[in-house]
Amino acid sequence: MNFSSLDFSPEIQKAITGCGYEKMTPIQEQAIVPARRGRDVLACAQTGTGKTAAFALPILQQMIDKSRKSEEVNTPRALILTPTRELAEQLANTIGAYAKHLPFTIVAAYGGVKISKQAAKFSSDVDILIATPGRLLELVTQCHTHLANVEFVVLDEADRMLDMGFVNDVQTLLKGTAKNRQCLLFSATLSAGVNELSHKLLKNHLEIRVTKANSTADTIEHIVYPIEEKRKIALFNELLEEYNWYQVLVFTSTKGQADSLLASLKENKIPAAICHGDKTQGARRRALADFKSAKIQVLIATEVAARGLDIQGLEYVVNYNLPFLAEDYVHRIGRAGRAGNKGYAISLVSREEERNLDAIQRLIGQKVKRINRAGYEVQQRRALVEKIETEKRTGRKNRSSQTIIKKGAK
Repeated sequence: MNFSSLDFSPEIQKAITGCGYEKMTPIQEQAIVPARRGRDVLACAQTGTGKTAAFALPILQQMIDKSRKSEEVNTPRALILTPTRELAEQLANTIGAYAKHLPFTIVAAYGGVKISKQAAKFSSDVDILIATPGRLLELVTQCHTHLANVEFVVLDEADRMLDMGFVNDVQTLLKGTAKNRQCLLFSATLSAGVNELSHKLLKNHLEIRVTKANSTADTIEHIVYPIEEKRKIALFNELLEEYNWYQVLVFTSTKGQADSLLASLKENKIPAAICHGDKTQGARRRALADFKSAKIQVLIATEVAARGLDIQGLEYVVNYNLPFLAEDYVHRIGRAGRAGNKGYAISLVSREEERNLDAIQRLIGQKVKRINRAGYEVQQRRALVEKIETEKRTGRKNRSSQTIIKKGAK
């Protein structure tokens, strides 16, 4: 289905065309029409499937169709909550492109910068506010803005907000919005926590799933290199040189690992940068901009960069360490293989991470291809893998036996 068939306003259609959009993605096909009609929506879709347009375009159209109810300048009409500063900035840029020909003011508010600079933006009209929960609570508490006239609420990356402990902040903020607000909840994964939150915040909502829960894009090839933890830096440098990866995003579990890898790359004169919590917002922004513009070859990041960052044409995501939560693997590798393009998810897996890998394989529903690199063999790995497989089979047999016993007792 084409965007032109949705009868958007000329201003929105012009912006859509300017963004190069023609055909809608599955999530856009299923979410835009009910959202435009004012329906609450819970949508689960893979990262990179066009979720931002799926909630932003119907809200923009409704804002055109309905006049502003309040004359107050410091109260937004639409509120979009997102878990990280990077996502807030990216959403502001993307939605700004959609609203390019509309008289709407878009403001992004997030931590890591002086609150006074952001508070000053509320002295004039604010139509769409994109914010992280913590910073928005500060702004509301200090009376820089209030949410009583918010007509549209979006929770973007809702599962990540739950993981980061923002659920209480979100619920507190939404209590201050209009009772008859429309609420759209978008998530890359659908967990028990997301389901519970949806029932608390949404009214008579429509649930949309465009892929099976917690799946990864079909365009991504998953590869594992078994490796001793202490030899990961050497293997990464060797793979980088052999395959000449043009751009690669690397995820580490700790800031210390990220710093060590960066030092090694710089020693080998590889253009690289780092993005983690110890870096200032400005440094992180510059690192991402340089990576997107191909000024650097390798961007090393912790979980702070795992959500929602749209890096055009990215083929390679490397898990220097596997994430502790299997769901985070889905988010990390979602940076590659976007919009139908081919991508590679390459993981360097130590013996100690085998159980994490097993959990990831169960979550995504497939075995990951293993490549045993000559010279990097791992002792006793085969025995550990066989032990995990045996435990799984034994567990299934035990559950089956218990079921039979229970049925017999009846």
